[in-house]
Amino acid sequence: MGNTFGNLFKVTSWGESHGYAVGVVIDGCPAGLSLTKEDIQNELNKRRPGRSKLSSQRREKDEPLILSGIFDGKTTGMPISVIVKNEDIVSENYDDIKDILRPGHADYTYWKKYGIRDYRGGGRSSGRETVARVIAGSIAKKILLMNGVEVVAHVVQIGKIKARPMSFQDIKSNIEKNSVRCADLDAAISMTDVINDAKDKGDSVGGIVEIICRGAPPGLGEPVFDKLDADLAKSLMSIGAVKGVEIGLGFNYKDKLGSMVNDEFFLENGDIKTRSNNSGGILGGISTGDDIVCRIVVKPTPSISKPQKTVDISKMRETNIAIKGRHDPCICPRICPVAESMVSIVIVDHMLLANKIEKGGI
Repeated sequence: MGNTFGNLFKVTSWGESHGYAVGVVIDGCPAGLSLTKEDIQNELNKRRPGRSKLSSQRREKDEPLILSGIFDGKTTGMPISVIVKNEDIVSENYDDIKDILRPGHADYTYWKKYGIRDYRGGGRSSGRETVARVIAGSIAKKILLMNGVEVVAHVVQIGKIKARPMSFQDIKSNIEKNSVRCADLDAAISMTDVINDAKDKGDSVGGIVEIICRGAPPGLGEPVFDKLDADLAKSLMSIGAVKGVEIGLGFNYKDKLGSMVNDEFFLENGDIKTRSNNSGGILGGISTGDDIVCRIVVKPTPSISKPQKTVDISKMRETNIAIKGRHDPCICPRICPVAESMVSIVIVDHMLLANKIEKGGI
C-alpha cells in the first residue's frame, strides 16, 4: 500500500536502497510522446550522487533501462516500466548497526509497523527511492514543456543563509552554475561554506527549496478534497526529508491584514490579471494561471557521524551510535529535481483530469 500516486497519470515506485535495482511504472501517459533514454537520463543526472563534494560519494551511473511502453521512440499509451540498477553498494557499512535504531530515520517506525526492516541504507525509506520519482517526472516535464509549462526548483535557504529574490529567467540560468542549486550566486558561496562546515563537524544542515510552475492554465484542481494545492502538498510531503510545505505567501499570512495580501484583479487588453500573487497561483484549490509557487522545508540529513544516543533492539538497552557510510551533509541540492518531478506529476495529472493536454503538442 502507498506506493502508487496519481489519478490518471499514475506512478508506482518500487525497490530498496541496497536491493538489485529501483524502478517505476508510469500508467496513463498519453500515446505519441517522443521519449528517449536521454530524456530520462538528463533528469536523473541532476539527482545522481557523487556529482560534487556536497553530496553522498556513492557512485551510481543511474542508467535507465526502459522495459515497456515505448515503440519507435514514442509512447504507446501502455504502461511505461523503467529500471535502474544499484551498482555501488557497500552494505557492510550497516552490519554493525543492524539492530541499532538510527535517530531521525524510519528504522523504528518501519520495525513497529512491519516487524521487519531492511537496515541496509534504510531500504525502502531511503532517498534512493526518489530515482523512481525523477524518472516519472522526466516524462511529466516533457509533456508539460510541449504544452508551454515549465517547472523549476531552486534552493532559497541553507541554515541561516537566505538567497535574494531572483527572476524566473535568472533562476533557470543560474541553478546549474553551482553545486547548491541556488540562483543567487553570492549566497551559494556562503551556503557551500555552511554545508562544508557541518560536514567537517560530522553533522548536517537543512534548508528551504522553492518550486515554481510557470504556464499552467487556469482551472486545474478538483473541489473539495482533490484541490490542486492539497495534491501538491501531499506530493511534496511524500518526499522523505520534507517536513513542511507552503503555497504562495504561506506562513507569512499569519500577521497580515486581508487588505495587504488579497491579490487584486485588473483588466489588461480584455484579460483578467492580478496585481500580486500572494496566493501562489491557486485560489479555492484551483489554479489561476499565475505562477504556482511552493516552498518545502528540508530537514538536516539524519545520518551523521557525530555520536548520538539510541536503543539496541536486539538487547533492548540504550547505546550510542556514530553512523558510517556515504551521506549528503545537506539534502537540499539533490532534492530539487525530486521536488520538480513531484510538482510536474501533479500538474500533468490535473491537466489530464481537466482535459487541458493539447494532443497536437504530443
